Amino acid sequence: MAFHILVAVLLLSGFNVSKARSNFNKKLYSLAKDADNEIPAKIIQKQNENQWFKDGVSTIRKKLKVKEINKKAKNVILFIGDGMGPSTVTAARILDGQIKKQTGEENILSWEEFDNVALSKTYNVDYQVPDSAGTATAFMSGVKTRFGLINVNENVIYKDCKSSIGNEVLSLAQYAELDGLSTGVVTTTRLTHATPSTVYSSSASRSWEHDNAVKDKQCKDIASQLIDFKYGNGLEVALGGGRSAFLPNSTVDEKTKKTYKRGDGRNLVEEWINKTSSNGKYEYVSNAAQLRNLKPEAVDHVLGIFNYDHLSYSYYRLNGTDEPSLVEMVEFAVKVLSKNSKGFFLLVEGGRIDHGHHDNKAFHALHDAVELNHAVQKAKDITDPNETLLIVTADHSHVFTLGGYQSRGNPIFNLVNREDFIAQDNKTYSTLAYLNGPGAEINKERRNVSQDDLSKPDYRYPSLVPLEDETHGGEDVGIYARGPQAHLISGVVEQNYIFHVMDYALCLTKEKKTMCEEEGLINPKTTPKPSSSPSFCFSVIGLILLQTMLFFFN
Repeated sequence: MAFHILVAVLLLSGFNVSKARSNFNKKLYSLAKDADNEIPAKIIQKQNENQWFKDGVSTIRKKLKVKEINKKAKNVILFIGDGMGPSTVTAARILDGQIKKQTGEENILSWEEFDNVALSKTYNVDYQVPDSAGTATAFMSGVKTRFGLINVNENVIYKDCKSSIGNEVLSLAQYAELDGLSTGVVTTTRLTHATPSTVYSSSASRSWEHDNAVKDKQCKDIASQLIDFKYGNGLEVALGGGRSAFLPNSTVDEKTKKTYKRGDGRNLVEEWINKTSSNGKYEYVSNAAQLRNLKPEAVDHVLGIFNYDHLSYSYYRLNGTDEPSLVEMVEFAVKVLSKNSKGFFLLVEGGRIDHGHHDNKAFHALHDAVELNHAVQKAKDITDPNETLLIVTADHSHVFTLGGYQSRGNPIFNLVNREDFIAQDNKTYSTLAYLNGPGAEINKERRNVSQDDLSKPDYRYPSLVPLEDETHGGEDVGIYARGPQAHLISGVVEQNYIFHVMDYALCLTKEKKTMCEEEGLINPKTTPKPSSSPSFCFSVIGLILLQTMLFFFN
C-alpha cells in the first residue's frame, strides 16, 4: 500500500523516468571511476576469478551465516595446550599439514574452525612472564594470582602455608559438583601438576604434590586433595600420570623400579577405591589396555594413572608404550561424564607441549600439539555444538620462534633452504629456534647445524642464551570457542575472564545464575512481545525507498 502511494506521488509531481534513468547511470559511472580512470573490466574479471579472491568471498558468505548460540550450556570442555603460544600453533599447523602430505601452511587445525576467537593476557599478579600455576588459577577460579600458587588469591605468600589458610578460591569444577554436574580432568602430565591440580586443590606451592614436600602439616598436599575432594560426589574421571605422589615410599613402582614418594604411609589409590565404591560403579586402571577394556556405560568413577611420572611424549606413546593417547582419554571421559543428564565440566591438558619447549626439543612440543589437535577434533565429533561449549587456549607461550625466508612447503623440521638468505657467518640455520635454553653453546661460536638431522625426536634445537631450561614467553595467547555463549570470547581479555564465560554459560555461581535469569537463559519469564504494526512497517519501507531514489535521481 505504502509503495503504491509513493509511486503515485512521484508521478503526480511530474517525475521524469528517462531523466531519472540518466541520472542513475551517471551516478553509477562516477562510483565506478577511480582517480578519473575507469577500471578495466578484464582486471576486475581476473581478480574475481582468482582462487584466493574466491576463497575470501566464500569465507565471507560462511561468516554471514554464523548465528550466536545464546542459551545455557549443558556441558563445558576446556582444552589447555600448556605452553601453546602463537608460534607453536603456527608450527603445529604446518606440521599437521605436512603429515597429511600438504605443503602445510594452508592447513587448518581443529580449533581454528571455531568462529569465536580472542587473545588472553597471561601475566601473573607479580610476574610479567607467568608460570602455569598462576595462569591455571586464573582460568579455573576467575582470580588472577601470584607465580607458583594454586587456587589461592594474591594475598598468599609462596610456600607460606599459614598465609594460604582462608585465602583459598573455588574452581569451576568445585562449583560444578555443587550444582550436580559431573566433573573430570584429563592430562598428559602428572595429575598433581600445576594445571590439572587447579581442578580440585588449593596450595601455597605448586611443588607440594605429595606430603613429603610439605613441611607445615596444617596444609594438605595436592595428591591427597584429589582423593579427599569434598564437593558433590568427587571427580568422576581423573586420567593422567604421577603415581609417585599417590603411594607410600615403602613400595616400589613395578615398571620403573623407582620408590614412591609418600612419607605418611597412605595408599591414596586404595583410599580412592574405598571412597568411590559407595558412590557407584568404579574402576582404577594403570595402562592403556585396561582403559580400552572399560565400557563407559559400566562405570561411574574412573581413576587412571598411567605412569610413575608424566606420561611419555605422544611420539613414544603412539609407538610402543602401554599408555593411552590423549584422544582415547578424551573420548572415554566424555562418554562417562555424558551420562549425567544435568551436564558436565571437563578440563583436558596437552601438558607435554610445555616440556618439549623447556628442553628445546621442538619435535616433541609440536607433535604433542598435533595430538591435542586430534583430541579437540574428537570432542567436536562426539558433542553437540548446541549443548557443549568447547574452549581451546594456552596457559602461556614460550620463547620459541619460526623464522627465516624458506620456500613454501619447506619441511618444518629443516634448515632454511634458500642460499640467498645465508647467515653472515656463512652458516645455515634452522627454521625453528629458541631465545634461550639448553640448546645454547657457552663461549663458543655458533654451531654449524648443516649436517644435523633436525627431524630426530630428541634433537635439541639451537638457542641464544644458555639456560638449564628454556623459559616461558610473555605474549598473549589465543582463545578459541564453539557452542553456547562462545560469542562472549572476543577481543583482548584478561586470562581470568575465561572462567567467567564458562561460569555464565553453565549458570553456576550465584552472580551468574542471576545474570542467566535476567537474560532468560534459565527460568525464563513468559512476557508476550508487542506485535509490530504492518502499517508502520510499510511506512518505514516507503521512506527508505524514497531516500534511495532521491540520492540517485537528484
